[in-house]
Amino acid sequence: MLRKGMAKTRASFFGRIAQTLGMGSDITDETWDQLEEIFLQADMGVPTTLALIERLQERARKERVSKTDQLNELVKDELKKLLVPPTPLNISGRPLSVIMIVGVNGSGKTTTIGKLARRMQLNNRKTIIAAGDTFRAAAIDQLKIWGERADIPVIAGQPGMDPGAIVYDAVEAARARKAEILIIDTAGRLHSNINLMQELKKISNVVKKVVPDAPHETLLVLDGTTGQNALNQAKKFREMVDVTGIIVTKLDSSAKGGMVFAIQQELGLPIHYIGIGESIFDLVPFDPERFVDSLFEGVDTTEEDENEE
Repeated sequence: MLRKGMAKTRASFFGRIAQTLGMGSDITDETWDQLEEIFLQADMGVPTTLALIERLQERARKERVSKTDQLNELVKDELKKLLVPPTPLNISGRPLSVIMIVGVNGSGKTTTIGKLARRMQLNNRKTIIAAGDTFRAAAIDQLKIWGERADIPVIAGQPGMDPGAIVYDAVEAARARKAEILIIDTAGRLHSNINLMQELKKISNVVKKVVPDAPHETLLVLDGTTGQNALNQAKKFREMVDVTGIIVTKLDSSAKGGMVFAIQQELGLPIHYIGIGESIFDLVPFDPERFVDSLFEGVDTTEEDENEE
């Protein structure tokens, strides 16, 4: 499932690594230049790329690796070391856990909420969705469709309503229905819009007043096709809300994959899920080892991802 979903990402850039290193020729300065170019074009970013090349060169010297085909396994190993397995989401141990979802319009945020809610429901976690993006009628309608499809209640109002009021009503509904998880959608206009950021803070403050220590998770949805721009978005959102983790979407399309490494190296935020398709099951838990394996040809990563935290 993961390997199939990552086919385009693998073919676009990371597949070139196998081509570059699979010939068994001597490692030269040109080899390192080619690897650096591949990493940069895969949106890994300059700091992460330079650090990775330095670590690879040091290991090659210490382990007396002189052929390119021997270097292939070192690359995979060092890529895996750049990624950290996420800890379980903080959604247990209390009557109601609140997950706030943030991200710009077009990142796949609304669809991701539907898929995440479905995952929770399938793992016997009674879930409610709050349609807190009241600025876009399409976002409200889309969430309602997902709710009907997955049999998950969606608390929504009319476009233009105060999102804080919607969130308050959703908390009351979740408590009345004894739901365990409340997932809150939020507005996603341009991340540079100061009014949007103020709205996010307002929603966060409303939640804190009615649910102790909430939101318990604030997950930022990033479009994997936007590369380094996603990093800039993440930095902007962190200025206004306490982002606790990342969901990367659209890794099945033209995404280059390298931004996943840059996110963890430059932001230090855990990646909890990745989106690899359009179906309701195509939001899968992030597994660093399997993710790296899926970027290389000839690796069996076909087993299914069905378990929740």
